[in-house]
Amino acid sequence: MRRRTVLASGGAAASAVLLGKGIGSRPRWTHTWTAMPQLTEPHNLPPAPFTGTDSVLVNTTMRQTLRTTVGGRQLRVRFSNAFGGADLPITAAAVALPAGGAAGVAEIRPGTSRPLTFGGHRSVVVPVGAQMVSDPVDMPVAGAANLTVTTFLAEGQATLELTSHPGSRTTSWLVHGDAVHETTLAGATPTDHWYLISGVEVTAVNVAGLVVLGDSLTDGRGSTANGNDRWPDQLLARLRGNDVAVLNQAAGGNRVLRDGLGPNALSRLDRDVLAVTGATWLLVFEGVNDIGTAEATEAAQQRVVADLIGAYRQMVLRAHAQDLTVYGATLTPFGGNIYDDAGGLREQSRQAVNRAIRGGLFDAYVDFDAAVRDPAQPRRIADAYNTGDNLHLNPAGYAALAAAVPRRLLTRNP
Repeated sequence: MRRRTVLASGGAAASAVLLGKGIGSRPRWTHTWTAMPQLTEPHNLPPAPFTGTDSVLVNTTMRQTLRTTVGGRQLRVRFSNAFGGADLPITAAAVALPAGGAAGVAEIRPGTSRPLTFGGHRSVVVPVGAQMVSDPVDMPVAGAANLTVTTFLAEGQATLELTSHPGSRTTSWLVHGDAVHETTLAGATPTDHWYLISGVEVTAVNVAGLVVLGDSLTDGRGSTANGNDRWPDQLLARLRGNDVAVLNQAAGGNRVLRDGLGPNALSRLDRDVLAVTGATWLLVFEGVNDIGTAEATEAAQQRVVADLIGAYRQMVLRAHAQDLTVYGATLTPFGGNIYDDAGGLREQSRQAVNRAIRGGLFDAYVDFDAAVRDPAQPRRIADAYNTGDNLHLNPAGYAALAAAVPRRLLTRNP
């Protein structure tokens, strides 16, 4: 049973009973971390010498860190070949705790490395377009803690079409040879991207998940490398102790209606939201790239507004069918950015979309626009939050977004 309640960013509303999937008295698998898979652009491929003329990651160990959002007693890792141009042969993989508990480090804490297996086997081949989930590992994981995933590909992948998440804001490390369980990767090469990993799940009791569908403003452009200070990270800090997983399914340049950097949000909804274990709520904060890339003509802007509103309705319908509660976030200002046009047509579109979001399109809305706009110039981001491009936010701006999400939206019981 689910009684829907409309709450704005400011607060008071009737109580809600939200009984989502994965909530109960026994341990269930739930995602604690996600990264939206996408096709790697040429300039984001692994650095030399780990990309060849027709293959990548040959005889390569890759160590990556990620940050959990909720803890559990067991974990398992998802490896994605969603956009690979050939099968992905993983020779060996392991999980460990990073040295000092830090993000983006090449060292692991001695004695913490645990091998990953797949059906009891050390190696696995991930077919083109597929993903593979590791066997459970008995390794207690804390919430809001950094975790290391290390993989070794003896043969590499025989293609330059590689699945990754370029906007990791976190440093990964590559070295030749099998060093999966080595404490230190001597002479390793850094790169600020995630490759091949798309999710980590844990077994937990009474945990609910918020999946955020978004673009670079959620992916964290303007945040601190290895700082974990995107707005979903800072929202997690506010929710500590509430047993809520905050799952970031955003990518820079992503659009709702058309493919761009990554598939459009409508097409990836099933994989990136509806198939996520433990999902209870969906928050949609996406659409600025659709408005900004549509022509600055009245006809084109009227069309993109109508299409965006229609797409949001589709997301709500499809998410409700899976018993998810759906929230919308108002689009933040971009006055002075390259998306801004002299006639103000795109600003009119942003305002029209925001009126629809505030007008009951979703089960509730979060007013991100009000949280970061300049009161004296509402078409622009406040200077204190601006990275300088008049679109993306700095960590203080992301803190303002996190603060604008009412706790009541993410409370299962009144």
